[in-house]
Amino acid sequence: MEGKMVQQVMTAPGTVTFRDTEIPRTGPDQVLVRIKRIGVCGSDIHVWHGTHPYTSYPVTQGHEVSGQIVEVGEYVRDLRAGQKVTIEPQVFCGRCYPCLHGKYNLCEKLKVMGFQTTGTASEYFAVDASKVTPIPEEMTYSEGAMIEPLAVTVHAAKRFPEIKGARAAVLGCGPIGILLCQSLKAFGAAEVFATDISDTRLRLAGSLGADYTVNTAREDFGEALVKAFGPDKADVIFDCAGTDMTMEQAIQNARKGSTIILVAVFGKRASVDLAKLNDSELDLNTSMMYRHEDYLDAIRFVEEGKIRLKPLQSAHFSFDRYQEAYEYIDQNREKTMKVLIDVDPTEKDDAVRPQIEAPQVLPGQLPCACFWP
Repeated sequence: MEGKMVQQVMTAPGTVTFRDTEIPRTGPDQVLVRIKRIGVCGSDIHVWHGTHPYTSYPVTQGHEVSGQIVEVGEYVRDLRAGQKVTIEPQVFCGRCYPCLHGKYNLCEKLKVMGFQTTGTASEYFAVDASKVTPIPEEMTYSEGAMIEPLAVTVHAAKRFPEIKGARAAVLGCGPIGILLCQSLKAFGAAEVFATDISDTRLRLAGSLGADYTVNTAREDFGEALVKAFGPDKADVIFDCAGTDMTMEQAIQNARKGSTIILVAVFGKRASVDLAKLNDSELDLNTSMMYRHEDYLDAIRFVEEGKIRLKPLQSAHFSFDRYQEAYEYIDQNREKTMKVLIDVDPTEKDDAVRPQIEAPQVLPGQLPCACFWP
């Protein structure tokens, strides 16, 4: 395909511009995708504020994405023009120890589209076919753009292999925290306990997977945990806020011999009680991004109606209002979950996903980023 397209460029913190450029050529192992939706991530906000340590300017953003294939390279066999797809934004070397052992999300030279290499925020995007995952025809493009952050939480849930039948606590009810609540239930967790300092977020978490919620600005986390789960407390605690306070809550109140999994990104060096961690023989684990199988599980859970994405969609902005989207998020932090950029505004989201029954809610922190490369 030949012609011109519009591409977003952040030239400096707080400054989004657009430029006309050539539609990229499709390589023999690539597909050309007409971009439909882009989700705004917490990591994008870090770039907007100039606080992301691994991103330089200018940069074209966009890593939570959906679109439609319009052209297929001559060597591509498993994809076709017209398919709805999402894109896995990791760029890895394939030669280092993690890559050679199936853990390419931990590549020693990992780059991520929209941060260390060109992102998808343009009308068309040429990408290696290996990084493209088809989504069902009945899935909306808005849902497709949310598969990436959902895959983050699917991967995090798998970091505790005994999750089926377990009691889990999730600290922080931003988009990742709430998606994790749903992912844990989709994997068979018996009960989920969620915390935050925003009643608005807690209400949403309660309607989307959390059996118990508590505002830790008003109630003691440890007392509420025992009240919900009894003296045995939680089998696993997930920190989706990434602050000294939430990690300290987890360490001080975890059942001895249990597991804590850090999902969020700490914005500064942590200062927590490692002596207590040692004394309680706690397993402190972490979770980093995702792999292809996590994308497949995320898509399957949405198809099966076990995970609902639409309630997390807070607002849509047209492509030319990219900067306004960031300003909206800054001005509406408490009530904003997922903001979507409609790169192709003519594409309407008409599909309706099956609904699941909301659990009973019994009377945190900042949303975490999807990743920090």
